Amino acid sequence: MNTEQHEQYEYARRRIKQKKRLYYHFVLFLIGSLFFLLIEKLFDIQPFEGWYLWAVTIWFFLFILHFIKVYITDRFMNKEWEREQIERLMAKQEQRIKQLEQKIEKETKF
Repeated sequence: MNTEQHEQYEYARRRIKQKKRLYYHFVLFLIGSLFFLLIEKLFDIQPFEGWYLWAVTIWFFLFILHFIKVYITDRFMNKEWEREQIERLMAKQEQRIKQLEQKIEKETKF
Protein backbone atom coordinates (compact mmCIF):
# COMPACT_ATOMS: atom_id res chain seq x y z
CA MET A 1 0.00 0.00 0.00
CA ASN A 2 1.52 3.32 -1.00
CA THR A 3 1.50 6.45 1.14
CA GLU A 4 -1.52 8.06 -0.50
CA GLN A 5 -3.63 4.92 -0.15
CA HIS A 6 -2.55 4.59 3.47
CA GLU A 7 -3.56 8.22 4.17
CA GLN A 8 -6.95 7.64 2.53
CA TYR A 9 -7.43 4.50 4.58
CA GLU A 10 -6.52 6.28 7.81
CA TYR A 11 -8.86 9.17 6.99
CA ALA A 12 -11.73 6.75 6.26
CA ARG A 13 -11.01 4.84 9.47
CA ARG A 14 -11.04 8.05 11.53
CA ARG A 15 -14.30 9.23 9.92
CA ILE A 16 -15.99 5.88 10.62
CA LYS A 17 -14.79 6.02 14.22
CA GLN A 18 -16.16 9.56 14.60
CA LYS A 19 -19.55 8.57 13.16
CA LYS A 20 -19.68 5.45 15.33
CA ARG A 21 -19.06 7.55 18.44
CA LEU A 22 -21.77 9.99 17.34
CA TYR A 23 -24.27 7.14 16.98
CA TYR A 24 -23.32 5.83 20.43
CA HIS A 25 -23.77 9.33 21.81
CA PHE A 26 -27.26 9.50 20.25
CA VAL A 27 -28.31 6.13 21.69
CA LEU A 28 -26.91 7.10 25.09
CA PHE A 29 -28.81 10.40 24.85
CA LEU A 30 -32.09 8.57 24.19
CA ILE A 31 -31.55 6.05 26.98
CA GLY A 32 -30.40 8.76 29.38
CA SER A 33 -33.41 10.94 28.56
CA LEU A 34 -35.75 8.03 29.26
CA PHE A 35 -33.88 7.32 32.48
CA PHE A 36 -34.27 10.95 33.60
CA LEU A 37 -37.97 10.81 32.74
CA LEU A 38 -38.42 7.62 34.77
CA ILE A 39 -36.58 9.14 37.73
CA GLU A 40 -38.81 12.18 37.65
CA LYS A 41 -42.16 10.45 37.04
CA LEU A 42 -41.87 7.11 38.84
CA PHE A 43 -39.65 7.98 41.79
CA ASP A 44 -40.84 11.58 42.08
CA ILE A 45 -37.29 12.86 42.55
CA GLN A 46 -37.27 16.58 41.81
CA PRO A 47 -34.23 18.52 43.01
CA PHE A 48 -35.88 21.60 41.45
CA GLU A 49 -38.81 22.28 39.18
CA GLY A 50 -38.17 21.36 35.54
CA TRP A 51 -34.77 19.74 36.13
CA TYR A 52 -35.57 16.97 33.67
CA LEU A 53 -36.13 19.41 30.81
CA TRP A 54 -32.97 21.34 31.66
CA ALA A 55 -30.87 18.17 31.77
CA VAL A 56 -32.24 16.86 28.46
CA THR A 57 -31.93 20.28 26.78
CA ILE A 58 -28.29 20.69 27.82
CA TRP A 59 -27.49 17.13 26.75
CA PHE A 60 -29.25 17.71 23.42
CA PHE A 61 -27.20 20.88 22.90
CA LEU A 62 -24.00 18.90 23.52
CA PHE A 63 -25.18 16.25 21.07
CA ILE A 64 -25.82 18.95 18.42
CA LEU A 65 -22.28 20.29 18.96
CA HIS A 66 -20.94 16.75 18.52
CA PHE A 67 -23.01 16.35 15.34
CA ILE A 68 -21.71 19.65 13.93
CA LYS A 69 -18.13 18.64 14.67
CA VAL A 70 -18.49 15.27 12.93
CA TYR A 71 -20.60 16.19 9.91
CA ILE A 72 -19.67 19.81 9.23
CA THR A 73 -16.38 20.92 10.76
CA ASP A 74 -14.29 17.76 10.35
CA ARG A 75 -15.76 17.03 6.94
CA PHE A 76 -14.46 20.24 5.43
CA MET A 77 -11.43 20.95 7.58
CA ASN A 78 -9.56 17.71 7.01
CA LYS A 79 -5.94 17.02 6.05
CA GLU A 80 -6.51 18.09 2.45
CA TRP A 81 -7.88 21.44 3.61
CA GLU A 82 -4.85 21.88 5.92
CA ARG A 83 -2.46 21.15 3.04
CA GLU A 84 -4.21 23.67 0.79
CA GLN A 85 -4.02 26.34 3.48
CA ILE A 86 -0.34 25.65 4.13
CA GLU A 87 0.48 25.76 0.41
CA ARG A 88 -1.45 29.02 0.03
CA LEU A 89 0.36 30.62 2.96
CA MET A 90 3.74 29.39 1.73
CA ALA A 91 3.03 30.86 -1.71
CA LYS A 92 2.19 34.20 -0.10
CA GLN A 93 5.38 34.09 1.95
CA GLU A 94 7.49 33.30 -1.12
CA GLN A 95 5.86 36.15 -3.03
CA ARG A 96 6.56 38.54 -0.15
CA ILE A 97 10.19 37.38 0.05
CA LYS A 98 10.63 37.99 -3.69
CA GLN A 99 9.15 41.46 -3.33
CA LEU A 100 11.55 42.25 -0.49
CA GLU A 101 14.52 40.90 -2.47
CA GLN A 102 13.57 43.07 -5.44
CA LYS A 103 13.24 46.08 -3.18
CA ILE A 104 16.70 45.41 -1.68
CA GLU A 105 18.20 45.05 -5.17
CA LYS A 106 16.71 48.37 -6.25
CA GLU A 107 18.00 50.12 -3.13
CA THR A 108 21.50 48.67 -3.46
CA LYS A 109 21.80 49.81 -7.08
CA PHE A 110 21.66 53.46 -6.05
